[in-house]
Amino acid sequence: MSTSNAQAGSKAYAAFIPELWSTKIVELLHKNCVMLQCVNRNYEGEIRQKGDTVHIRSFSTMTITDYDGSIEDTAYETPTPPEQELVIDQAKMWGLKIDDITKAQSDINILTGYAKEAADGLRTTIDTFLLAKHSDVPADNTIGTVSAPIALTKDNIYGYMVDLAAKLEDANAVGEGMKKPFVVINPKIKALVLKSPEFIHATALGDNVLRKGAIGEIAGMDVLVSTNFVAVSSKYYILAGTNEAITFAEQLTKTETVKDKSFFGDLVRGLAVYGAKTVQANALAKIIATVA
Repeated sequence: MSTSNAQAGSKAYAAFIPELWSTKIVELLHKNCVMLQCVNRNYEGEIRQKGDTVHIRSFSTMTITDYDGSIEDTAYETPTPPEQELVIDQAKMWGLKIDDITKAQSDINILTGYAKEAADGLRTTIDTFLLAKHSDVPADNTIGTVSAPIALTKDNIYGYMVDLAAKLEDANAVGEGMKKPFVVINPKIKALVLKSPEFIHATALGDNVLRKGAIGEIAGMDVLVSTNFVAVSSKYYILAGTNEAITFAEQLTKTETVKDKSFFGDLVRGLAVYGAKTVQANALAKIIATVA
């Protein structure tokens, strides 16, 4: 084999190294998944398989008492930090067959193409999974109901967004020094937001730091759009919150290439495991609406 042919072959086969697939998929997934911008991964730790448990510890509250000049021993509390468990209960896989002829004629672009397809599928699955956490929003932080949804228009949507942001403030979920809250909307709601004169487009925010994929700001919240936030029985959900509300943990645990015994080619496959838990429900708020 000539040197040039050997280099070409090396380049083609490089696309099938498992580590390259894994790195590319994770890169694309984290770049494009809307809800991964809206969760925290503070307690991710080391995940190996479905069924693993992530232990989430938080601070216990402290009692404030009057001081009358002396301090009794009973004034000192022994903290018992509450602990929650996040179970990694989701396992998703992808796989494809690639024959030796295709592999020999390919270049590194085959990695980019198929990795993007795998990442797109995982993105949709994870995005939908995390958006379903809107069911954890407390009743006090919910505007509208399934039986009596809010009829949104371009003229009233800003007022409801202000009310939504106020729900988070009233619940002490936001404050000075905290990261700006987010609001995730459906493309149908996006059309109303864009027509609202109070909406601040991303290009007009100058040096303000927005989440990746945010189209701008409204009522002090980063606006993100997800096509996976589909209407249910003509009802739309608008989810607002802070990154402290939902803890998410995931790992692309396996990406491997194995020889297929039934034909001349390789089987490329990957396994992703993940889970999420709403650890601060008061840091979420939502609107249940219709579009007038």
